[in-house]
Amino acid sequence: MKQKIMVTGGCGYIGSHTIIALIESGKYDVISVDSCVRSTPETMSRVEKITGVKVKNYPVDVCDKAAFFKVFEENPDVTGIIHFAAYKAVGESVEQPLMYYRNNLGTMMNVLEACEKFGVKHLLFSSSAAVYGDIEKLPVNEQTPMGLANCPYAHTKQICEGMIQSELEANKAMDALILRYFNPVGAHPTGLNGELSPDKPNNLIPVIMHVASGVLPQMTVFGTDYNTRDGSCIRDYLHVCDIADAHVKGMDYLVEGRYSKRCEIFNLGSGNGLSVLEMLDAAEKVVGKKLNYVLGDRRPGDIPAIYADSTRANELLGWHCRYDVTDMMESAWKWERFINS
Repeated sequence: MKQKIMVTGGCGYIGSHTIIALIESGKYDVISVDSCVRSTPETMSRVEKITGVKVKNYPVDVCDKAAFFKVFEENPDVTGIIHFAAYKAVGESVEQPLMYYRNNLGTMMNVLEACEKFGVKHLLFSSSAAVYGDIEKLPVNEQTPMGLANCPYAHTKQICEGMIQSELEANKAMDALILRYFNPVGAHPTGLNGELSPDKPNNLIPVIMHVASGVLPQMTVFGTDYNTRDGSCIRDYLHVCDIADAHVKGMDYLVEGRYSKRCEIFNLGSGNGLSVLEMLDAAEKVVGKKLNYVLGDRRPGDIPAIYADSTRANELLGWHCRYDVTDMMESAWKWERFINS
């Protein structure tokens, strides 16, 4: 019998790709909870087109405890939650910190209370590599201590991880897995699902693709004087389908009881960071033309470089990166042309 998994933020970028991966695993039934404040309900139509499965999305704000709990009353057989519902823009969190604390901590609180009240056994939390802060020794592994958060977004992730750990001390019927990962990029290989950006996208690849397609006239590289090989920030970019696969493998790990501790942490990463300028070079090769960008000042909240040692995820989850930077750019470019067709 298939387990029923709830995905909060299921209409979002990573959430929707994870739903696709959960369905394609053949092991899980899935429901989504997403207010679509920062996504779109049409995402589920794209998921159905790819998988052939119609997934129900509840248009509920996870911060609205009463409305969120009603979803469980209708779905008493939910055995696991994959929690994505959070705001995630570094710069915006610096500009509007209270909005980030209210939303990201509020959703976490309600998810944990729901697990306790409705007997949900398995929680998989989408955390971030940002919890490590600005560190000197790379790559980071799971033993790397959390540093001082560079922005409110990162601080909310640190607090949420602590909330989970504390709740597990009280709720002995529950287990949890925390995935700390880096920069998700790319789109589904079909080109039918990808990252839908607001009018002013925050993430690198949508900006690059908007410039490539002419939606944006130019872009800015934020910071060229970092202590990196070309002066621009280095990040551990991961294809979104690799991240989705890790969430499925993480839920398998919990459901099958393979963990040694009731809360385990895994880094996801390629182990090889790429700079912003290197990503631009890869994009130019895929789209076949020079992109219009300018070199600008550093952006508040950014750190020079971070990338991960994901040996633990390789060995215990059986997870490995399947897509390289060319795959990332090709799928993103396919998605960009699809949404602008």
